[in-house]
Amino acid sequence: MFKSFLKPKTTVISKFALFTIPDFLALSTTLISCTSTVSNTNTGTEPKAEPAGAKTITFKTKLLRIGYQSSGDLVRVRGVLEKRLEPLGLKVEWSQFAQGPQLMEAMNVGKIDIGSVGETPPIFAQAAGAKIIYLAGRRLGPNSGKGSAIAVHKNSPIKTLAQIKGQKVVFQKGSASHYFIIKALEEVNLKYSDIKVLSMPNVEARGAFIQGTIPVWVTGDPHLALVEKLYGARVLRDATNIGTPGGYYIGTRQFAKENPELIRIILEEIDKNGQWAEANRKEVAKLIAPVLKIDLPIQEVISSRATYRLRGITPELMQSQQSVADLFYNEKILPKKIDVREALLTPQEYAAITPPTLISEK
Repeated sequence: MFKSFLKPKTTVISKFALFTIPDFLALSTTLISCTSTVSNTNTGTEPKAEPAGAKTITFKTKLLRIGYQSSGDLVRVRGVLEKRLEPLGLKVEWSQFAQGPQLMEAMNVGKIDIGSVGETPPIFAQAAGAKIIYLAGRRLGPNSGKGSAIAVHKNSPIKTLAQIKGQKVVFQKGSASHYFIIKALEEVNLKYSDIKVLSMPNVEARGAFIQGTIPVWVTGDPHLALVEKLYGARVLRDATNIGTPGGYYIGTRQFAKENPELIRIILEEIDKNGQWAEANRKEVAKLIAPVLKIDLPIQEVISSRATYRLRGITPELMQSQQSVADLFYNEKILPKKIDVREALLTPQEYAAITPPTLISEK
């Protein structure tokens, strides 16, 4: 039913300490799997049948390396990028990572070109000196936040969020859950120092939670839906209205600078895929369930509360992202204050890579 999903095979390809400050847990790059779709053509010229056929487009790269997380990626499953890029002479290589921090670390050491993460990992990556660029944001919708939660066991004596004071709370440091727990604690007048933090990737924490060794777990789908439906986990608070700017597609600065036309095509196809997904959520569940080896009813819950569309990078969005970075600095979690504007392109460069649908948000 879900055994294969519960125990993914992992291979550590590198260990890279993000910060050299006391008591900060270094993040390791865990590469779970790598697959590639190969094309034998390498002309790099867009066919005339494409909408942009009026002009010839060439790319400096013949290989697109994309990182995705263990929760799966519908873009990969449907093969939309391969269908668009193979005729242009590019092959697509996908690499899977436990969570956002591991994906960003791999990008920092040159293993991948782009990837999708939450709002927090790029902040930690930038603080570590990674040369990254915000390419596009993820749109927020009516179900945003429902797929992330602070969870306890069904028989736990902890009944309210305030009661996690002094408890061991498990999540992946540097992930979206890190920001979530800090904001949730603020709501009940607790400080980050009021809990005992244990950093652990979701793929490892899930088993420990099921076995009862973790009292409080900050996690998200598909892990959240699994423990809710199969083990009766109770939600103390989900991430609805937590004040997040949402996730992003991030790329390396070099890749973004050298391949603006390619990035525009990539974002266009991802958003088209997202538009289809939000109109066909049951079909999405049917596609993803066998990939993750999750029962269809559980995957339908996951798909029903996911968001798939993209939005363009704007000053307002980046102001919200700066607030997230400032929070981590003020909590003394980041060793230095960062300016997210240093991870941005110029307005002219964003105009070149951003499809119209990401600007209109329709």
